[in-house]
Amino acid sequence: MEQVKELWILLVGSSLVSNVVLSQFLGLCPFLGVSKKVKTAAGMGAAVMFVITLASFVAGVINRFVLIRFGIQYLDTIVFILVIAALVQFVEMFLRKVMPSLYEALGVYLPLITTNCAVLGVAINNEQANYGIMTGVVNGFATALGFMIAIVILAGIREKTEYNDVPEAFRGMPIVLLTAGLMAIAFVGFSGLL
Repeated sequence: MEQVKELWILLVGSSLVSNVVLSQFLGLCPFLGVSKKVKTAAGMGAAVMFVITLASFVAGVINRFVLIRFGIQYLDTIVFILVIAALVQFVEMFLRKVMPSLYEALGVYLPLITTNCAVLGVAINNEQANYGIMTGVVNGFATALGFMIAIVILAGIREKTEYNDVPEAFRGMPIVLLTAGLMAIAFVGFSGLL
């Protein structure tokens, strides 16, 4: 029962309180670039969720059974980058085959998941926190869920403000950055949950 409670706290903490985009500032490129439409943002969030969750599992297994076992933990970053690149290629091929419209909508941002620092950051954070494989997967899923929540909320706000009368100096990216900043302040309110 105690372990379930810890996993629940980790889930809430990683997704809302320590949101990867709004408090750790990782993954800003797709967060700002793909958040113009809710549908596209949700697709990107789902792709990132799949990649981060699977990368957390694979990186945890490789770390525990290969890197630590053979005393080559210093290769962790290189190994994690290779794992992430392979998983993104898999997601890209899957989307191209099954959901070509989403694949086209994501455009250049889909291959950018490979270099999304949030994905690599989760794998490294899991290792540094000495999470087991299961705990690392929960942390990865929760972090990706937080990314998806943030990008979908920002996309919804951007869709609503697109037709509003915004002062000329704030049109475009300035209003998006201001909105993201206000979202970050709002997410601080979730710290009371833990």
